Amino acid sequence: MSLKEKLLSSFIVFENQAEVDSYVNEVRNEAIKTFEEKGFPTKKDEAWKYTSLNKILKEDYSVFPKQENALEYKDVKKYFIHDIDTYKIVFIDGKYSSHLSETTHDGIDVCLMSAALTKPKYRLVIENYFNKASNKDSLSSLNTAFSKEGAYIHIPKGKVVEKPIQIIHFSTGDESSTMLQPRNLIVVEENSHVQIIERHQSLTSNPVLTNSVTEVFAKKRAIIDYYKIQNDTQASSLIDNTFIKQKQESFVSVHTFSFGGKLTRNNLNFYQEGERIDSTLKGVTIIGDKQHVDHNTLVHHIEPNCESHQDYKGIFADSSTGVFNGKVVVEKEAQKTNAFQANNNILISDKAAINTKPQLEIFADDVKCSHGCTIGQLDESALFYMRSRGIPEKEAKALLMYAFSNNVLSSVKIPEIKERITKIIAKQLGVNIGFDL
Repeated sequence: MSLKEKLLSSFIVFENQAEVDSYVNEVRNEAIKTFEEKGFPTKKDEAWKYTSLNKILKEDYSVFPKQENALEYKDVKKYFIHDIDTYKIVFIDGKYSSHLSETTHDGIDVCLMSAALTKPKYRLVIENYFNKASNKDSLSSLNTAFSKEGAYIHIPKGKVVEKPIQIIHFSTGDESSTMLQPRNLIVVEENSHVQIIERHQSLTSNPVLTNSVTEVFAKKRAIIDYYKIQNDTQASSLIDNTFIKQKQESFVSVHTFSFGGKLTRNNLNFYQEGERIDSTLKGVTIIGDKQHVDHNTLVHHIEPNCESHQDYKGIFADSSTGVFNGKVVVEKEAQKTNAFQANNNILISDKAAINTKPQLEIFADDVKCSHGCTIGQLDESALFYMRSRGIPEKEAKALLMYAFSNNVLSSVKIPEIKERITKIIAKQLGVNIGFDL
């Protein structure tokens, strides 16, 4: 039985067990029909031209974990940003871990998607926002069909959340192979501000496939800082689908740090539905071995006087492969748009590869839009200069690669995250340099 057939048959069991109202049930049934019609994407699809799912889809994944597992905080502490006080929403094999979490309903809702989908008091928010940003591609529809658990964050009007929120998904590997489908819904009302950190972490060498969907709604003058830390094991694959809708004068930034995993695909979509909106998309990718990381971005400028900034850096070693497929669409009404897009890459191995395709579709005539990409090696003259000053070759190369990533790291607003990412980069490059960018 293929994975698609297994999922379709599993949905019948899932649907009979689900306790949701008629609206959610209808959405799920429409979604499974979409997945049944489209199936998994292939390289024949333009958006997946450089990324094949064939190898990871051959595993016999367990769709529903058979038992609940507990983890001790001391064993997973290193995966948290533990230097600062945060709210925490933690899941183990797709199930909520109360003893590792710190949620709240004190003026804000930082809690569970399962509660929001089943309890009447959340019904209005669910009907207004659930599945209203996500598109109808096959993988997002598959997640919608099986949506049950994940993070539910609702920040009311005029709230500045006092501490960041961490969303962490752990996989223990009790099954020979596991498929997880977390669903997150984040609604930030007018004049509110929140910082969110997300991580998917496998604790096993068994294959894990995560198909995640996050919907984010930023209302008028809302501010959202979102950080995705991807540093998983070689047996884990992640398909991360994030959809963000912004209203007038809102500011949303997403930083994606991709350092590990067998295959990582980031689908990041911004929709600007108002004037004077600012959208920031930045990322650093450093991979080796046979790892594969694919960034697929979309910024849709719909209204005038808005900005977007995309800046992705990639460092590729061994036989790794990188993909950047970034699109900016500027509608006819979106005059005075300022859109910047850049993808810069360094190949430090003859066997590494990068496929990059920045795209602009502009239908307005009064805009400032630029895009570009570079692919190259380290600057030999700079490397020679540093070595002539007594810096060993390995450390000199690391310094140059640190500098290459600096303008992405410089915009990180949480110092503890910047420090953590700097340490991960140093480890990826195999050096120990005592400085902060």
